[in-house]
Formats: sequence, structure tokens, C-alpha cells
Amino acid sequence: MPDAELAPRGSPPPEFDTFLMKVGRINYAWTNTESLLIHLIAGLSGTDKDAAIIIHLTLNTTRARLDLVERLAKRDACPLPDEARARILAVSGRMKKVSGLRNHFNHCLYAFDAAGGPVRAIEMRIADRKSGLRIGEESVLDRATLDEMDVSLGELQDINAEIWGIIRAFDLPA
Repeated sequence: MPDAELAPRGSPPPEFDTFLMKVGRINYAWTNTESLLIHLIAGLSGTDKDAAIIIHLTLNTTRARLDLVERLAKRDACPLPDEARARILAVSGRMKKVSGLRNHFNHCLYAFDAAGGPVRAIEMRIADRKSGLRIGEESVLDRATLDEMDVSLGELQDINAEIWGIIRAFDLPA
């Protein structure tokens, strides 16, 4: 029996595996980098790493963790010097930008057809507009998408290195 007969109807094209591997790499890099916020929280709040871990794990979204880091960096009683605070605010802003791509590919459906059409990502959110709703906005997963993912992976690596640089430069709990 030929392989084509064994494949389920509507199976994704083989290049979809490349895309899924990139999504996995982004998730790995993101989780690794987000965990470094623990050290920033410890330094900004003047606590130890164990307490910062509890705070980090209690906040259940990336947005909440980044908001906390930014608010701690902006408060008048922050124990870190202005240079550290500025670097932390800059790196948290960079993380927020990269989080958009990560969120997009983690919170969507993927569609493909047996006729060989392009694989598409379908957003699983409602966009409220002044006079209506947009639901299920689609985008094609193509070479440009993979290139954008590569850029985001590079940015995550740079952000990770910058956070480690802040931890070392300002002797934050590690």
C-alpha cells in the first residue's frame, strides 16, 4: 500500500514540522528567559531568591510578572541604582514586544487542507472594533513567518544575555 494511502486526510505538509520545531524553540527560549525575572524581582524588591520564586510563581501570567518588574523598577524606594533600573525597564520592554509573536503562535489553531494549500494560523481571540467584531483572523505560515521567528529567537537570546549581564553587574541574588 503506498504511503499516500496511509496518510490521514488533511495531513499537514512535511515543512509544517519545521514550523512546529521553531514554535518549540521559541517556547523553550521564552521560558528560560522569563525565569530570569526571578533574579530581577529579588534585586528590585530587596528580597532573597526563594521569596522571589514564590512571587514569580504566584503571578500566573507573563504580563503580570513583567508589570511587577517594571513597577518595582519605577518606585522611588527601589534599592538599585538608576543605571540598573533603566536597563531593567529597557529589557522588560523588549520582552513585551517578543511576547506578542510567542502568544500568537501558542494561542491559535493551525489549518491545512488535503489539496496542498498553505498552512494557516487562525487566531483564537475576538478583536472588538467600534462597530463590529473580528474573529478568527488568518495568516499564512510561510518563509517570511519562519524568518520572523528566527529574528525573535535571536532577540530572546540577546534579552537573556542582557538580563544575565544585569544580574552580574549589580550583584542580584542568583
